[in-house]
Amino acid sequence: MSKITFYEEKNFQGRHYDCTGDCADMQSHFNRCNSIRVDSGSWVAYEKPNFSGYQYMLFKGEYPDFQHWAGFNDCIRSCRVVPAYTGNYRMKIFERADFGGQAMELNEDCPDLRQRFHNGDISSANVMEGYWILHEHPNYTGRQFFLRPGEYRRYIEWGSQSPTIGSLRRVTDPK
Repeated sequence: MSKITFYEEKNFQGRHYDCTGDCADMQSHFNRCNSIRVDSGSWVAYEKPNFSGYQYMLFKGEYPDFQHWAGFNDCIRSCRVVPAYTGNYRMKIFERADFGGQAMELNEDCPDLRQRFHNGDISSANVMEGYWILHEHPNYTGRQFFLRPGEYRRYIEWGSQSPTIGSLRRVTDPK
């Protein structure tokens, strides 16, 4: 079973909330989030309720302050468990909305998408197998966007305000 604990203060202090599954609105459990401990599983934490806003991929370990999970602020309002997955990874990315323009199929991580795919703009995607994280900048930095299997006809559907993506990687269970 997956388990994550959110703390109001840095270094795992103050009011806290233990979570073992998806939670669409955590606002009643704490006012802010300044540290997180992931006891098991992989998680995506979201800045806003209902799995929206900034997204943060979290693996087993300790995050003593929001900068350790690449947070932009101390606001976490929802979270989702990433299901355990051991199969293949396959995703097709497209330059234009509705699966138009130049396309490329991927099954491996890509630290610098601009070197491999046109100009780095991805306006739609089809995740055929596995779970993926898109990153705003190369080398897995900047805003993160979690993609489950399915079709994403426009970049807004994965939570982005822009089609520019710098890198992407598979969500695998870190050893």
